[in-house]
Amino acid sequence: MRWSAGWYGGSGHDRLPRKGWPVPGLGAAWTVGWPAGQVQTAGSGSLVLTVIGDCGADDQQLARALEWVRAKDWRALTRWPGSYLSVARSGETLAVIGDLAGQHPVYWRTETAGTWWSTSAGALAALDGTPVDPTALAAHLALGQPDVLGQRSLFRTVRRVPTGHLLLIGPEQTAAVRYEPAECEPVHLCDAAPTVRAALAEAVAVRLDGRPVSADLAGLDSTALACLAARTTPVAAVTFADARLRDDDLAYALRTAATVPNLRHHTVTASPQSLYYAGLDDLSSLAATDAPNAYVVTASIKRAVLDTVAGQQAQGVHLTGAAGDAVLSAPSSYLADLLRTRQYRRAFQHAQTHARLRHTSVWTVLHRARSASRTDLPGTWRHLAAVLRQAPREWMPQAQRPIAWTPLLATADWMSPDVRGQLAHALDTAAGHSVGAPRLLAAWADRQDLARLGANTAGWREIARAEHGTEIAAPFLDNEVIRACLTVPADERGAPDRYKPLLSEAFTGTGVLPDFVLSRVTKGGFNALAYAGLTRHAPVLADLLGASSRLVAAGLASPAPVAAMLVRAAAGQPTAQGALHLAVAAEVWLRQREAVNARSWWEVRARAAA
Repeated sequence: MRWSAGWYGGSGHDRLPRKGWPVPGLGAAWTVGWPAGQVQTAGSGSLVLTVIGDCGADDQQLARALEWVRAKDWRALTRWPGSYLSVARSGETLAVIGDLAGQHPVYWRTETAGTWWSTSAGALAALDGTPVDPTALAAHLALGQPDVLGQRSLFRTVRRVPTGHLLLIGPEQTAAVRYEPAECEPVHLCDAAPTVRAALAEAVAVRLDGRPVSADLAGLDSTALACLAARTTPVAAVTFADARLRDDDLAYALRTAATVPNLRHHTVTASPQSLYYAGLDDLSSLAATDAPNAYVVTASIKRAVLDTVAGQQAQGVHLTGAAGDAVLSAPSSYLADLLRTRQYRRAFQHAQTHARLRHTSVWTVLHRARSASRTDLPGTWRHLAAVLRQAPREWMPQAQRPIAWTPLLATADWMSPDVRGQLAHALDTAAGHSVGAPRLLAAWADRQDLARLGANTAGWREIARAEHGTEIAAPFLDNEVIRACLTVPADERGAPDRYKPLLSEAFTGTGVLPDFVLSRVTKGGFNALAYAGLTRHAPVLADLLGASSRLVAAGLASPAPVAAMLVRAAAGQPTAQGALHLAVAAEVWLRQREAVNARSWWEVRARAAA
């Protein structure tokens, strides 16, 4: 696994990351698994800047950026294309800056002599065998929003830097400090479109460094990336095809490849094993990740895609449209913001269209948004705490529940009363310490969705690298792409009468994407494979989440409701798919953690600083 770490303290330390390489110029800082070409440093002594990852800054730009470091203008260090970690020293101050989507997370723990920081929470936990924090894991399962518990990580003594914050370490204190505004200054969709196009083009270009390039070619998002890359280099474009999906991804992919030069199309023919939950009877076949990862559920499908790529070209970079939905569109929860800001006419017009699409009434749509429009983030958390102290709810699809700043997932109803009570207490505490919460629900939800998607994509990247030697690139998760897209208000990005209008506005008339792609209004989905996987692999899942389950032992799940969900899935009835995905990923992660010890991460040397 790739990670970075460092030590800040007045005295020495006795640990070194196993297989770690010192970061030039930074002193007590190391990278593990990162190629030398993706670790760049400028300056020395008390004025140093290092970037780790895919960063579009060249040596001259990094050298000029030392003035920003001197001035402690930390946000300026996050504006280059790409996805990377920045570590900067200005005098006695050290800043460790992750990205906006959590692909380069930052954690820390303090000791008497100083502070350890790392991009791996597991590595810091391994320093002394710190156990998993069951309440934090309960929040991960029940809420699905990484920042609800703020600086609380999945390990008891390891703290995390929340989204939009950086870690600032100095002689006086160590703290997470916000560098990104909680809400963007709104920009009209038409005005933002050129910025989006430029940011996305730069994000793709950063990855085109001479390695072979492949790309998903399916929906609008992945097609845009593939076409952008094809303007510069040949691209092996792959489309997963399965008759059970009943979508038109393959038809559009074939037509696109026939139209756009440099796109060499390959169809990924699904096998009977290409289902959700395949391979979970042998966890040794899955690469370990630093946190529970949703891609363990779809690993067989991802393998089929990367196997096809590997059969066509040498190891290279694979572009994925992950997070395109999150930045180019918006869920209907923005209706709560329209009601909150008294845009009643616009709210009614949008609700009418949403109602037609969902075959329901406009009043039902507005009623779902009403309660969220009348509360704020701390109020939501206090309400959730009260709900958790009551008996578990009867299950119903999440889409039928009222819109909420932080939805309570079905997994919360599978937990023991004791765990629910502990989570309720944590939510009350979080509500009491909530500072700087955004005014609009969409601003909060967008950032949380991106943080969740970024963490999952980082895990998929580890799996792809370990099994195929392929680098996964997700340009929609780059800082500047996120900023460019989220300046557009959610009700414009998610307008129900147009499909992804921001992408269409950004690329219409540019010749990058064919017109028939930009006019597409359909989207593929994997529900059929999810239900087929639930049915075929129900015995494996029942065992995984049964009596021997680590989640069950910790009170984080109960066998009975899980079994009931599997029965519903086998009967073809609506199922809490998202909750099952979270539970399975967490169970796999907990079992993998049992094989981890300090020697997996660190080596001990006498006075390592010397």
